Parts: sequence; structure tokens; C-alpha cells
Amino acid sequence: MYEGLYCLVKGQSAKHSILCFEPYPNIFVSPFLVNKVKVIMSSKILLSAVAALAAVTSASAADLGKGKKAPPAPVVSPWEWTVGGGLTTNYLFRGISQSDGKPSINANAEVRYNFNDTYVGYLGTAGSSVKIARFVESPSLEWDAMGGLRATYGAFGIDVGAAGYIYPSFTKSASVLPTSTTWWEGYIKTTFAVNDALTLGVNAFATPSYIHTGAKGQYIAGTAAYKLGDVTLSGELGRQFLGKADATHLSTNYADYTYWNVGAGYTYKIATVDLRYHSTSLNKTKCADITGPTNVSGGTLSSYCGNTVVGTLSFALTSKDVK
Repeated sequence: MYEGLYCLVKGQSAKHSILCFEPYPNIFVSPFLVNKVKVIMSSKILLSAVAALAAVTSASAADLGKGKKAPPAPVVSPWEWTVGGGLTTNYLFRGISQSDGKPSINANAEVRYNFNDTYVGYLGTAGSSVKIARFVESPSLEWDAMGGLRATYGAFGIDVGAAGYIYPSFTKSASVLPTSTTWWEGYIKTTFAVNDALTLGVNAFATPSYIHTGAKGQYIAGTAAYKLGDVTLSGELGRQFLGKADATHLSTNYADYTYWNVGAGYTYKIATVDLRYHSTSLNKTKCADITGPTNVSGGTLSSYCGNTVVGTLSFALTSKDVK
């Protein structure tokens, strides 16, 4: 009885050798059977080789993918800056005209350093054309310098700093400006973003010598701004507290007063047009204590503090705009 054919496969590569033999050496084995076994074994070997090649190809492709590195992220500079300027129909400082009710031009610049996503340090400067008193001794230029630290904690923002108001073209006059009008004040400004449109704020300022008169001063104000696309509606309500001037300024008791404004601004790219109504609680006599009289020489009234509508055109270009 025929017991079957035994075959051995030698080698572990794609090139296998096949040795077939019969259990009984004296029994003739048909070449047809041997060839048939060879065909069967060759088919199995071929399938094994294809599977191995596919595995190697997949592994190589995966290795090539792992070898590719993502391009390095662009280096972002911690420095930023803003430069700007503008024209206003009347330069006001807390409701009091600094330009005799006439137009004023200004320019400004600020450089910032981002310590991280929370803290930003800054230094700024600004210059404006002024006429702070209706006398020839009045300076014609106001130069401001400011610096501080801003921080953002979620929707809450805070700005702590100081500002100096310098009048390089000041002319001393015993009867009009007995001392330099250069002065400074420290400030804390806070904001809270209620949502993407509405932002509320509270600001506090303090100086040891208001307009260098020796009178201490504090200003507290609340602000609100509401964005409607490119239009922003905003307003401010504040209270200016003033003390008693020194003897050089006749020991004048300056009046505390309320100041407020409301208006709207439209921004297109780097330009903003703003129209705003301003008002104070100062009457013309109390205003004259601060600005000097504006009616006649030796008078007692001032028109620097009246209710007024002011239009302003301003430009602001930032480092992000030029990238």
C-alpha cells in the first residue's frame, strides 16, 4: 500500500530547496507526484515571500514617516510697538481745554515687552500742541512720558504706572505762571471684559502736586465701552479731587468737580474717527482758579471748562500691522 510522499524544505529564505522521498526506497515514485509536490510547496513559498515583502515595505514606510520632523515654529519676538498721531478740534484733559478751545495736533509712540502671556511692560511718549492759559507765557508744547506694567488674568486686566506732563516751552511769570507747570501722577487702571462686546473699567490717579501748584489731587473714574462691529460706543464718569495750592499760587482752594463724556468712534484699519460730548460741573469762576481768566486781563472767568463737542481723527500703526 502506498504510504505517501515525504518532503523536506531546506532553508528559511525565499530560495527554498525541496527534497522529496518515499518511505520505502524500493518503491518507485512517479515524477508526476514529485513535480506536483514541488508546485504546491513553491506556491506556499511564494505567498510567504509576498507577505514578508509587504511587511518590510510597511515597516519601512512607517520608519520613513517617523524620521520626518515637523518644521520649527517661527520665533515670535517679545517686543511690540505702536506709533500714532492725530488731530482734534479741542484738546481736553478731564473736561478742561488745553488748547484754548482750538484744534490741536498730537503724535505718540509706545514700545512693549511681553514677559509672558500675562505680563507686559511698556514705555510711551506723546506730544501735543497746547495753550493752557490765554497769555503769551503759556507753553505751546506738552510732552508726556509714561511707563508701567500691564497684566491680564482671564477677563480682568490691570495697568499700573506713572505719567509725567512736561512743558519745555514754559515761560515763567510772577503774575501768570510763577512756577513750571510740569507735573506727574501715578495711576492704576482696571478693566473687565463682560463679554466680547462690553468692557467696564475703573481708573484711579493721584499726584502730590496738581499742575505743580502744591495742591494734592486724586481722580477716580468709571468707564464703559460697547463694540458694534467697527463702531465703539463709550463713556466716562469721574470725580476730580483737588486740595489747596501753596503760597506761591496764592493758597488757592481749588474746587473738586465732576467730569463726564460720552461718544462713539468708528475704526477703519489704522484710522479712527471719534465724536464726543464733554461736560464738567465747574462754573466759569472756579474754572478760572485753575486756568486763569480768559475774559479780560484781571477778569475772574474762564471759558476753558464749558460743555463742548469734540471731533478727533487719529491713526495707530502697530508692529503687527507691518508683518
